[in-house]
Amino acid sequence: MTFNPLEQRGIPLDRQLRNWRELNVEPIDPDHADPYTRCRIITMNGIEVEAILFSHQMARHCPDPEIKRQLAHVRYIEAQRQKAVNWLLPGVSSVLETTIAYEQVAVDLTAWVARTEPDPYLKQAYQFGVLEDFDHLYRYADLYEMIEHRKAESIVDRLTEVMPGRPTPMHHRHPVDNVRDPYDRTRTDPLSKLHALTIMSAEQQTMNFYMYVGPTYMEPIARQLCQEIGLIEEEHVTHYESLVDPGETLWEQLVNHECYLYHSFVEQESDPRVKALWELHLNMELEHLHIACELMRRHDGREPQEVLAPELPNVLTFEPNKQYLRELIAEQLDLTTLGAGYVREAHERFERMQQEIHGGEPAPSDRVLQRQHDEVGREYRVETEGEHPVPRLRERV
Repeated sequence: MTFNPLEQRGIPLDRQLRNWRELNVEPIDPDHADPYTRCRIITMNGIEVEAILFSHQMARHCPDPEIKRQLAHVRYIEAQRQKAVNWLLPGVSSVLETTIAYEQVAVDLTAWVARTEPDPYLKQAYQFGVLEDFDHLYRYADLYEMIEHRKAESIVDRLTEVMPGRPTPMHHRHPVDNVRDPYDRTRTDPLSKLHALTIMSAEQQTMNFYMYVGPTYMEPIARQLCQEIGLIEEEHVTHYESLVDPGETLWEQLVNHECYLYHSFVEQESDPRVKALWELHLNMELEHLHIACELMRRHDGREPQEVLAPELPNVLTFEPNKQYLRELIAEQLDLTTLGAGYVREAHERFERMQQEIHGGEPAPSDRVLQRQHDEVGREYRVETEGEHPVPRLRERV
């Protein structure tokens, strides 16, 4: 079904404020909810957080007090939405269970975007990143079984396989090799802009999550693993944010922040109660889009139709990506980055970074696997029956 948000009117801004009772959402049941409902919640929280942070940065660079007031009004509503969305997550879930859910989001969200991205260079960027998130999920699953004596299968529900990707210790690259070439805003498909903003927002959320929750673990090995992967998530944010054309004006970016994900999740949500929240928020977003469009006309001198697609593209879908990921593992496991491109051989800058960051000692992500071997006698796996197993990993020498 086609959907042009520019032709839709939402809830007027002065009717969007909610009281405490309306914000007091009931969390999902972690034992019975669709895992992809939880994935949609985590994703949408990341989108709302990005919208809030972007609005704050825009306000800090804006000399016009009237625009600041307009941004502040919209931003408060976005902050209410973010609270309603994030508070859908159940408090009974442990930090590590939520961490595994975050990595399931990263895997299946990035894999879907990679599959549907029309630009080959951008597609490669998402393919490269998803193999690293895939390995993060695997390392946390081993930690979960080791510490909480439960299996990640209870969280991902076999929708996402849990097995090795590109080895986590190999993710530590020199910072200059995490910067990609940006798309050309005058030529790129509007879908590519939405993809870049979506994955950047999701990875930024994960980076921030590890910044805050890492020290809350009691077990030393958990603290160390979260610290290591948190550093890699900073690399990922650099990787994805550099794809965005820096020539885009703030007004152009503002209109691109609206509507796509809420529209997508309304179309596919299986939980009626959560779907109702997506519908409410979409109708709020439609009005925010019209406000952003008017600001763009007034201060950028352009019509939004010059930068937006005539209708929203096919909805972003959470679904299993097992075979696609297995193919990427078979074809791209040994890639690293050099400048803005990708190479299969280790190079001097990469090897120097590896030596300096690891210092000749095993990384926390490898110590997790070793301890799992010592205590349980095996590594953790969730593989789908009836499919061919992936090749064993070959560590780069």
